[in-house]
Amino acid sequence: MNIRKGNPEDMKSVLGLIQELAIFEKEPDAVVITEEDLIRDGFGEKPLFHVFVAEVEEEIVGIALYYYRYSTWKGKTIHLEDLIVKEKMRGTGLGSALYAEIMKQGKRDNVRRIEWNVLDWNTPAVNFYKSSGARILEDWQVVQMDEAGINSFLEKL
Repeated sequence: MNIRKGNPEDMKSVLGLIQELAIFEKEPDAVVITEEDLIRDGFGEKPLFHVFVAEVEEEIVGIALYYYRYSTWKGKTIHLEDLIVKEKMRGTGLGSALYAEIMKQGKRDNVRRIEWNVLDWNTPAVNFYKSSGARILEDWQVVQMDEAGINSFLEKL
C-alpha cells in the first residue's frame, strides 16, 4: 500500500470513488461534479481541496479528501470531507492508514481541530471513530442549503 498526495491525473479514479460512496450512502444520482471540476478546483492557483490517495498495485483504492476551514474559537482547522475505501479493500487497514495520514497532516499544520460528518447508520465508521478517540457531537445537527433551496430563498427576498 502506498499513500501519497493526489495529482490531476488521479481525478478520474477519485471521481469513481466519490460515485461509489454516493451509492453506499443511498444517493447514487447525487454526484454532479466532473473530473474536470476536480482538476480545476483541486489543482488551480488557489486549491479548494487536497487529497491523499491510497494505491495498491498501482490502482487507487482509497482517498481522503480534505480542505481548510477557520474556526472563530480554534483558528485554522481541517475538514475531512470524505474518506473512501473501495468495497473490496475494506477491512484491510487502508481506511485506518488514510485516517492516520489526515491526523498527521493536521499535526504538521498545527491545527487545533479536525472535523468531519458521519451518517448515524454507518455503525462501523461510528465505532471506528469513537475507538480512535474522536467525539461524536450528539447535540449538533448538520445544516445545509442545496442549490434549489438557495434559489428559493433568494426569490423570496
